Amino acid sequence: MQALSPFMQRTVIYSGSNSRAYIPDLFRGLGAKRVVLFSDRGLEKAGIVEKTAKIFESASKGSGPELAGIYLDIAQDAESSSVNNAVSYAREVGADALLAVGGGSVLDTVKGVKYALHKGFSDIKTVIPKGILFEQFPDANHIPIPHIAMPTTAGTGSEVSPIAVIYNEDTKMKGNIINPYISSDIAVLDPELTVGLPAAITAFTGFDALTHAIEALASPIATALTDAHALQAIRLIEQNLPAAVTNGENIHARMEMLFASLMGITAFSCALNAIPVHNFAHAYGALFRIPHGLANAVFLPVVMEMLPDLYLPKITELAGAMNVRTGANEDREEVLGKVIEKLRLLQHKTGLPSDFSAYSLTEEGLKQAENAVEKDPAAAAFPIPKELIQAVGRMVAPIHIK
Repeated sequence: MQALSPFMQRTVIYSGSNSRAYIPDLFRGLGAKRVVLFSDRGLEKAGIVEKTAKIFESASKGSGPELAGIYLDIAQDAESSSVNNAVSYAREVGADALLAVGGGSVLDTVKGVKYALHKGFSDIKTVIPKGILFEQFPDANHIPIPHIAMPTTAGTGSEVSPIAVIYNEDTKMKGNIINPYISSDIAVLDPELTVGLPAAITAFTGFDALTHAIEALASPIATALTDAHALQAIRLIEQNLPAAVTNGENIHARMEMLFASLMGITAFSCALNAIPVHNFAHAYGALFRIPHGLANAVFLPVVMEMLPDLYLPKITELAGAMNVRTGANEDREEVLGKVIEKLRLLQHKTGLPSDFSAYSLTEEGLKQAENAVEKDPAAAAFPIPKELIQAVGRMVAPIHIK
């Protein structure tokens, strides 16, 4: 008999071009009165903040909720200081509802804000002093703060995930709050807000979604439910990521990538166990401030090559979803090799690097990273041998390491 396997997707999904127009009505349905819009300076410059704020103008004249404020000082990796300052701002303006518009950093920051407001915390670092807080039902309960998330990238899927990844500036490590009720009440997937995303960011956020799906499929505690989401996410990414990178205004490809991102993280968070690619990506990203999706993109084929036993049990299914041609008599190792080759081809087609040579990692920096991989919360369920950590490190930083 298999162990208990909870599968929870509590977020309602609204999708389609201009679906953002429904946000005031959705907040009214949730009982919101004073909404704070959280985003970042980059999206302000891109005009997305103004575009989103305008939808409240007509709503506030009627019975709709009021836009009580806009908070934009959110840094990469959802820094704990960003969370704390955003919490203070929400309290200052008397917010009773949260609207997150952005990529993973913004979406995770707002989940941290939601948790801190609900629990009465002022410093989010006190919530995760050991790097991880894992709360499940019935200890985790509904958080009655109306919360809508609108992603502007197709990668993290943070708009629906029960995980907030928050960077601790003091320890230079990423911590995790895992609670099924910190995800948004409603996610709005509007592909029009992703068309201006630069090709490079489109590519590596897409690889983040792909990594979620592949690690979910390979998980020792995967189920038919998580496999269904993971495999469809992989199919959609293989079919649509190159098109979205080549032509950012391809609305169909953008919409499909948003769906893939959502399904990838759903599978990942509900089959959370062995995640060695994320283990490396968290550690290197925190130390060297490498964007999370880019770190995943570089590590994914390398880790699959170095840890084949994790991926071999479902390699046939993965190959099919990746549109990899295989022969009837090929053994699983050969199929794995073809899948890794396809991943490297996808890296190349989308303009992504195969290593971190651009970050000039040093021998000392690599040793720090090796220690961080061992200490990262992702290592709890699937520790990686020291010699393997070292071998992977030298594969992703070949130029500057002697």
